[in-house]
Amino acid sequence: MRRRNPSGGSMLHDDPAERPARPRVYGATVDDNTRCEHYAGPADIVAIKFRCCDRFYPCFQCHADAESHPAAQWAPAEWSERAILCGACGQTLTIEAYRSVSACPACGSPFNDGCRLHAHLYFQVPPTR
Repeated sequence: MRRRNPSGGSMLHDDPAERPARPRVYGATVDDNTRCEHYAGPADIVAIKFRCCDRFYPCFQCHADAESHPAAQWAPAEWSERAILCGACGQTLTIEAYRSVSACPACGSPFNDGCRLHAHLYFQVPPTR
């Protein structure tokens, strides 16, 4: 049975069989919430789909360890791509939506605020001053 998320996000699923399948997350994950050997704090629950290989990884280091190609950054014109995976609930977010929130709009789980320091590794962003 589907019900509206009280926080105003997307629909919640009471029955696990009704939940959409999670994308596979590659890399050195340490749990089912997409934490990895490099970033395993309570709020490290995001996996990012890399533009270059169309695979979700928990972090840039996991991608570098597993792939033989350099990472490619998402251009602002591509930020409507659902390239962010919340490891807590499995919801995918557009890059634009992810960059505008500090918690998952579907489940309310907080995201690691420090990830913005690595944004340039995933997204084409203007340099900070």
